[in-house]
Amino acid sequence: MEKTEYTTMAAVELRHWWYGGMRAISAALLDPIYEGRAGLRILDAGCGTGGDARYLGRYGQVVGLDLAPEAAALVGAQLPGRFARGSVLALPFADASFDLVTSFDVLYHQGVPDEAVALAEARRVLRPGGRLLVRLPAYEWLRSRHDRQVHTRRRYTAGEVRRMIADAGFEVERLTYALCLLFPIPATSRLLERFTPDPGDESAMGLPPAPLNAALRLPMALEAAWLGLGGSFPFGLSIVCLARKAEAARPQDEPAPAALAAG
Repeated sequence: MEKTEYTTMAAVELRHWWYGGMRAISAALLDPIYEGRAGLRILDAGCGTGGDARYLGRYGQVVGLDLAPEAAALVGAQLPGRFARGSVLALPFADASFDLVTSFDVLYHQGVPDEAVALAEARRVLRPGGRLLVRLPAYEWLRSRHDRQVHTRRRYTAGEVRRMIADAGFEVERLTYALCLLFPIPATSRLLERFTPDPGDESAMGLPPAPLNAALRLPMALEAAWLGLGGSFPFGLSIVCLARKAEAARPQDEPAPAALAAG
């Protein structure tokens, strides 16, 4: 990600409609399982400037990890004493250290050349029955100038994400697109980019005027409410997946435990 994007993120992520809406969507998936619990040990892998990690504190103690020095310089106020600088490809934590690992718009990055390695690391540090919450950008045809600014390597379909998560040893519990109700706006904007002058390094994530910022939060709140009822969306700008660490499969030639074999 361009260095200037970290500064922009730190300045707006606690107020911007997109960040707030995505946190509400994450809560809609996590609350049915973890609401009321405050003792979880959580890793936000690729925490950026720490806004999401701060929000996840409602479920327990959060450790943030990021490789970028720009993130390390900005995250301290959000996660005092609970930040580690490192790569999602080699997590500096012991096996079975966390109940929940989150990865918000990280695996798509040019700095993660192989999602399978990062997912294997997430699985390794999860306790038995632990969960992974992943968010990724949708559809290669939506690639835009913003993707250049944040160093996007690839964008995904829901089917690709499902296969990727399952192949990494997780059981997919919830999988949905997000930012569906507003989808025509970013889709049209990104298609029109191809015919308009390039503004250079101007960030796409600047804070809009307060009335517009508030108005854009409403569709996101409606999406979160629908997801909280168990619904899903067939398309959108992002993909969100909640998965559980699957039990290790027993080798074919390994006998079943005596109690089971007797049955």
